[in-house]
Amino acid sequence: MSDARRLRRLAVLGVAVSAGCAVALTGCAAAKRAPVAAPQIPTIVASTAVTTTVAPADRPLPDDCKLVVPAVDVDGVVGQPLDGQPARILGVPEPTVGRTGKLDCYYGIPEGRTIASAAIVIGLATYADEASAQQRVRDSVDSERQDGAGVADIAVEKMQGKLVTGKTERMVIGSLGRTTYVVRAKNGVFPDDKVGAALAALAVKALTPK
Repeated sequence: MSDARRLRRLAVLGVAVSAGCAVALTGCAAAKRAPVAAPQIPTIVASTAVTTTVAPADRPLPDDCKLVVPAVDVDGVVGQPLDGQPARILGVPEPTVGRTGKLDCYYGIPEGRTIASAAIVIGLATYADEASAQQRVRDSVDSERQDGAGVADIAVEKMQGKLVTGKTERMVIGSLGRTTYVVRAKNGVFPDDKVGAALAALAVKALTPK
């Protein structure tokens, strides 16, 4: 083979080898993975909203039972709608015991019956001072005890009331400042193991401004 032909052949082989290397390099470059982006860390912004909760208060005596405990709220505590319509009696001041006002709300009065047959009664009364209110509660509890009722302490929110167990009804009674409260339920309205908590819940609702 002449030197000229040999040189031409080597040149052709060199081009082929270079092309193969180029293809190989291109393939290697294509196989490389793109760099993984760093995970984004969420920015947590603290809430500046303030949540306020209305609490029981020694407030002026309402003149409407809707401002004491609405009938629908009573039904919610009972767990079912009470039959009949609610009623109210707005009492008068009684200076001899220091009472300045009174409101009794009756729920679940059967059709054609008197308020005495109401399933639940919620009463609020205001007094000239805190001492008069406390004395009225003591007198009422003592009267129930003398009639044979059982009396036990019960928590009413952060207050302490009395759970009175009589022959025909259960009662939670107590005071907050110059206001007294009493919540009565006929026996059978609530299960025996839940009646105290239910009456206490209604008392809290009655003392909470609407």
